[in-house]
Amino acid sequence: MLVFIHGSGCTSSVFAAQTAAFPGSYAVDLPGHGATPALESGVSIAAYADAVERDLEARGIEGAILCGSSLGGAVALEIGLRANPRVGAVVMLGSGAKLRVAPALLEGLERDFQAAVRDLVPMFFANPSPALIEPAADEMYRVGQSQTLADFRACDAFDATDRVASLALPLLALTGEQDRLTPPKFAAFLADRVPGAEARILPEAGHLAMVERPDETNAALRAFVDRLTR
Repeated sequence: MLVFIHGSGCTSSVFAAQTAAFPGSYAVDLPGHGATPALESGVSIAAYADAVERDLEARGIEGAILCGSSLGGAVALEIGLRANPRVGAVVMLGSGAKLRVAPALLEGLERDFQAAVRDLVPMFFANPSPALIEPAADEMYRVGQSQTLADFRACDAFDATDRVASLALPLLALTGEQDRLTPPKFAAFLADRVPGAEARILPEAGHLAMVERPDETNAALRAFVDRLTR
């Protein structure tokens, strides 16, 4: 079963095209996003991983294929490195083993959230258009300044580069060809370090490939799932 995990300032809705294409799959809302209550303690990749693990247990999920976008990819990787028996594979979509965030972006989100979002969201897409930009910006505004900033700070603090080689699960690193935030070299690093991992680049796609290029993203996911189940 595919379990989708969204990125910073997003909600489960970014995976609408994927949950529709894969019957039985579902997308989680991380704490503080959508209708899910915020974390009582500090936001971190590890704390989000704890929350997803609790969700898997509560649903009785076995053999989950965790597919995380950006921050969600770091969460999926963190869970995979814990060798959670409920997880059978990891897909990192526009993500990496280390997710440093430009200080100027963090400062902008803190100083003038509305303006920072307007500047940031077009960078999510290879070919930004109002039809792509406006829903993404509206969603980030709904998630709100405090939670979005906490998400990006959690990304900035995440660094699993010295641990990824110990991942003992199948891994697909899926990245948009024109991803400006986590470019293809991030996927190549994972493929080089994780035994048996695969890097795949989606043409004409940016950071939110699952939104911008849903058919191509779904085809890559389906091919990966098919290989796992053969």
